[in-house]
Order: sequence, then C-alpha cells, then structure tokens
Amino acid sequence: MAVHPANHRPGSAYRAHVPQILLVEDDAEIRRALIHALTDLGHVVSSASTAMAGLQSILDAPVDLVVLDLGLPDVDGREALRMLRSVSQVPVIVATARDDERVMVDVLDRGADDYLVKPFGPAQLDARIRAVLRRLGDDGAEPATALVVGALRVDPTSREATLAGVPLELTPREFDLLGYLAARPGTVVTKRELLAQVWRLPFGGADKTVDVHLSWLRRKLGETAAQPQYLHTIRGVGVKLTAPTA
Repeated sequence: MAVHPANHRPGSAYRAHVPQILLVEDDAEIRRALIHALTDLGHVVSSASTAMAGLQSILDAPVDLVVLDLGLPDVDGREALRMLRSVSQVPVIVATARDDERVMVDVLDRGADDYLVKPFGPAQLDARIRAVLRRLGDDGAEPATALVVGALRVDPTSREATLAGVPLELTPREFDLLGYLAARPGTVVTKRELLAQVWRLPFGGADKTVDVHLSWLRRKLGETAAQPQYLHTIRGVGVKLTAPTA
C-alpha cells in the first residue's frame, strides 16, 4: 500500500472504522501494556521498537495515528519525527518522559499533533487519540468545509491554503495557526488561546513562538506587521484575521 502523500492526512477512506494506531516505543513492558490497553479500548495496534522500524512500517501500511516515544535506541525521536514528516502527514502524538517546555515546543513545531508526558494512563492516551482524530476530521464526522476570508481559502480536509488562487507553502504548524484564525474571522484571539488550541500547550510563557509563526505567516501572505492585510495585531490583546478592506 502507498504511504499517505505529504500534504494529506488520512481522511474519508479511513472513517467509520476502528482506528489503526502505530506505537513506536522501545520499552518492551510499556509497549505490551499499551498494546493490551488500547486494544481493549477499541483500537487496532501495531508496534515498533525503533524509529527506523516504525518509519518502514508506515511506508508499508498507512495507519490513522502514530504514538511516538522520543528516547529511541537508534534515532532520537525528534529526528524520527522530522523524517516521518518528509513522507507522511499522519497524526503523531509524542509520548515521552521528557517534561521540558523547550522540547515540547520543538516537537510541536516539527509537526507533532500532541505531547504527552510519562507516566500516563491508557485512558488519557485514548482520550488524546480520539481528540486528535476528531480535531483533524478523522473520527467519522462530515468533512469540514473550506474557510474563505477575502481572497484567502483554507481547506481543512485537504490541508491546502491558497491566496488569490495561488497555493501557500505552509508548514503543518503554520497551516494549523492560519486555519484556527480563519475559522474565527474578525475575532481577536489571544496568544494564550493559540498556545492552548494550536500548540496544545495549556500554559503561558512561550508567546515568542506565536510571534515567530505569525511573522512567517505574514511573509507568506505578502504583508508585514506595519502594513497588515489579513493578520492584525491588537496590542496587549492578541491577533485577528480579517479580509482586506478596499
């Protein structure tokens, strides 16, 4: 079977079926326990004990979601995530003992969809899996409609964005940020909300991450903070996305 193309999340062809999860975890005891628990919770689970084995498994047979440990014996999990994102946009939950905000922000910026710190219970992991699949539209719900703001079009289903018909080359995090704002046109969204909903960080202290990504988005939208067209900063409050005025 072919791997999901890099600009596509597993979608309608995989809806209305039991979620297929790939667990990449080198600790045999943890791996066995999670396979047993997630199977009991209704998932189909395959596993790999190394990063390269996990990547090969994804190339051989696409899955709905990957649970990725960072402390792998052959390749560091962050490098494995980078390699994975070069061939697939399958949702990834990083599950690791590294309770470090800098690492968390880094892996989320690299394209992870959620971050879970060990130790955790199977029920919490199951809830995170269902939340990620629901957020990405892979839970059996109707496909999300495209968001249109002025000449900007954001399609959550295909994960494609265009400006005046021209495709925008966005990273996964830039797309998520733009999509979140486009779904709330004219609404001022705080950086804390963006960190919680886009980066999945339920705390402050990383506002610079939002600022940097907004700067990258502005550049790709052909505007600047001093001369905004779509992205307007409301000083001391947050940011809003609106259609340009005539």
